[in-house]
Amino acid sequence: MRGVSESSVRVRPRRRRRIWAVVLLVVLVIAAYGIGVGQSVLVRPALVIGQDAVSDTASANVTVTLEDVGGQVIHVAATGQRQAVFIFYPGGLVRPQAYEWLGRALAAYGIETWIPVMPFDLAVLGADRADAIIAHVGAVPVVIGGHSLGGTMAAGYASRHAAQLAGMVLCAAYSAGNVTVKASWPAVSLRAEKDGVAAAADVQGGLDRLPPGSTVATIDGAVHAFFGRYGPQKGDGVPTVPRADAERQIVEVIRTYIAART
Repeated sequence: MRGVSESSVRVRPRRRRRIWAVVLLVVLVIAAYGIGVGQSVLVRPALVIGQDAVSDTASANVTVTLEDVGGQVIHVAATGQRQAVFIFYPGGLVRPQAYEWLGRALAAYGIETWIPVMPFDLAVLGADRADAIIAHVGAVPVVIGGHSLGGTMAAGYASRHAAQLAGMVLCAAYSAGNVTVKASWPAVSLRAEKDGVAAAADVQGGLDRLPPGSTVATIDGAVHAFFGRYGPQKGDGVPTVPRADAERQIVEVIRTYIAART
């Protein structure tokens, strides 16, 4: 039987200590990453009204308030007589004030916009937030809409409450594969031409699950992140038009659609 040297006996415990040290380091790195990701989701940035939301003099004079209607919601009042209400669900992990610019731009056309603050900024956790808003605004045509994940959840809401709505606007979004919206009104789906997040085929294919007569409107040169003012988004495309040009296209499509529904 071959003997075991004293040196080899000393080496093995050292190897084990090194292995455990590496394992501990890996665990600590993973834990730190998990804490960082979790904190970014659970601790949301401050909600600030009016920040990076004004496009021109007219939009600067629009009244915007933070109210409690079934939870916090940004209320963008219409300028002059109210013609319609637009409830807009924010994109996933996007603060609702990123869409305040849109409400301000639509206000001049008599459109009152409500942007609910979702739990942890995830519309999937507040899919029925429109209930309280619809009850609050009274007898007025209501159009629901949303961006990205918010649009998917808005479509889900519309599939359950089509009779309470006058229309639906999807921005870089489409209804889930198991959700079909049956309604007496057509919807409009806005697609950013250079979108790197919501695939064109998915947006176009989503028409099959929307009411008859629904259409897709392409925003020339725009990217996924141009629907909200929250900065660039990982995986998105490269725009070929200035943001201001894309925003004008977006406003024109939405305000024309809503006008036809009221």
